[in-house]
Amino acid sequence: MNIAMHWRALTTLDLPAVEAIAAIVHPTFPEDTAVFAERQRLYPEGTRLLELDGKPSGYILSHPWRFAELPALNALLGVLPADADTYYLHDLALLPSARGTGAAAMIVGDMLRHARAAGFANVSLVAVNGSLPFWYKHGFRAEARPELADKLNSYEHAARFMVRRF
Repeated sequence: MNIAMHWRALTTLDLPAVEAIAAIVHPTFPEDTAVFAERQRLYPEGTRLLELDGKPSGYILSHPWRFAELPALNALLGVLPADADTYYLHDLALLPSARGTGAAAMIVGDMLRHARAAGFANVSLVAVNGSLPFWYKHGFRAEARPELADKLNSYEHAARFMVRRF
């Protein structure tokens, strides 16, 4: 059985689907719809929705940011910094039905190419929910940053700051 898999630009009409996916995938990291909407508005090039057989099944939110200055969970950014020096992967969420399809690797590759083409020397993220092996497979490495300990712990005790350098 073939599944039609497609990542497409995220629109404001997709925000209820993003909220529903986030509630299933990240129940311990709740974020308001306003956060999703702002990320989409501030940097639409970094937001995508995954459709499997036409059904919303995942999303990614990403944007330029300052290296090692992690945005707080469930917080509005206001504006993107003019001096952004990293491409930040804020959130990648896939429903269980989308896991194992290759969709995550596909969008990570797309975002890495986008970041490199935009001139960023690195891509950074906070790994949660036991995702360290996934990110490691895509060239990310955990970096010890004692100054980020409190912020990382606000996500979860096992949260790690990870970087992929070009």
